[in-house]
Amino acid sequence: MNISRIISLVCIVSGGAVAVYAQAEEQQNTYLLIGGIALLMIGVYSISRNIPSKYDKQEEESFIKSEPEDDN
Repeated sequence: MNISRIISLVCIVSGGAVAVYAQAEEQQNTYLLIGGIALLMIGVYSISRNIPSKYDKQEEESFIKSEPEDDN
């Protein structure tokens, strides 16, 4: 596991924990809740940025399959 993935996972876990903590109090701290959600979203974005699109793979496969066969 590389260091950027570990940092992203720490951001996701800590952002979620901060958001839940801010929501659980009787008098909610709005700024703390926004900060936790922002940290959570930064972590999710940085993880999802490295996942390839399934549509890119389908285009490559369809291109390979649609090549005409030459019998000459």
